[in-house]
Amino acid sequence: MRSRLGDDIDDFCVKCKRVMNHLVVSLLNDEPAKVRCRTCHGDHDFRHEQAPPPKIDARKAALIQQALEKAAAATAASDGLALDEIVPEEAAMAASADVMSEVPLPAAPARKAARSK
Repeated sequence: MRSRLGDDIDDFCVKCKRVMNHLVVSLLNDEPAKVRCRTCHGDHDFRHEQAPPPKIDARKAALIQQALEKAAAATAASDGLALDEIVPEEAAMAASADVMSEVPLPAAPARKAARSK
């Protein structure tokens, strides 16, 4: 179906974080290029009802993977095992212990000396 300016179309709104009704604001090669949310009136590129991939989950997954690899290497080195022989659950427990041991504790706040008059 060919879209026209002002047509109603469903799309993922980046402000509302939902698939909402939108108006077609601009076209490119008879396809919607920009749309305006009818709820929050925000303009954005047409996303074909696709939500953007989460950024935080990728970072967390990368950090967890690094911790697991570090723990697996440390466990293998201490036990003399190859990395293929380590059970993932044991590596996860070792990783959480290693990460917790590396986190520095905050220093106690310095207290002000009492002033004498």
